[in-house]
Amino acid sequence: MNDTCAGAVAEAELADGTVAEVVVERGRSGSHPVMEQLAEAAAAAETKREAAAVLTAVNHTPGLTESGIAADVLAELLPDEGVVELPRLSHISGSLGYRFVKRAFDVCSCGVALVLLAIPMAVIALKIKQESPGPVIYAQRRVGLNGKVFNLYKFRSMYQDAEVAGARWAQDGDPRVTPFGKFLRNKRLDEIPQFWNVVKGDMSLIGPRPERPAFHEVFCERIRGWEQRVVVKPGITGLAQVEGGYDLLPKEKAKIDILYIEHRNAHMDWGIIWRTIRTMISGEGAR
Repeated sequence: MNDTCAGAVAEAELADGTVAEVVVERGRSGSHPVMEQLAEAAAAAETKREAAAVLTAVNHTPGLTESGIAADVLAELLPDEGVVELPRLSHISGSLGYRFVKRAFDVCSCGVALVLLAIPMAVIALKIKQESPGPVIYAQRRVGLNGKVFNLYKFRSMYQDAEVAGARWAQDGDPRVTPFGKFLRNKRLDEIPQFWNVVKGDMSLIGPRPERPAFHEVFCERIRGWEQRVVVKPGITGLAQVEGGYDLLPKEKAKIDILYIEHRNAHMDWGIIWRTIRTMISGEGAR
């Protein structure tokens, strides 16, 4: 069995269900006409090899791997009927001097961190590779400053093809997360490669967390004012992350992000950094 099939089977076995169940569920959702045929094939699969072949077909069928967000996820993230109104952004805080110092600190701190963490990063990479098939670092498309899409880098903490049934937010006890991946996410170590995003200029250390295009588009439609979050560079951590993290609904996170944008300053940024460090040590709020 090749690596693709092996990875597919591993993901299916450890996702608290079978490949057939994953594909059948998606086929019933009607997200793509080909899914009905794949669902039938998945249901008829008698061996792991056959099931893996079906999952591989899903992953290589145009329009399926980026077909949007699972319906149950949308219902959970957007429980309100109709469109939600956010407060309008009154102004973007931060003088020219603040922005210069912020960028200089971003580049210097993240550049030094990449050098100092080179050996730990190599150890993490080796452990990820030993635990499950797939890339060590993966790139995920995110929406950045002024709506520009960029590639955000992370250590892989999930099994391959973890979102074959649609884009999802991480949950407590998420079965898609590998054992070592759970440790990485608990200590926020999976975010280390984003230091490179900061050095490149895609991100800042502090700012609203960048969202994936699929979620961003839906949130813009259902949460009026969501696009205000992208008037500043996204961050590795931010006020919304230390205030509530995964426990907050998107509309709640956006309100806190707007608050940050209107009042950001060096003192606030330092406070967020220290609170993030405390969270890394305690593991509180990780998924």
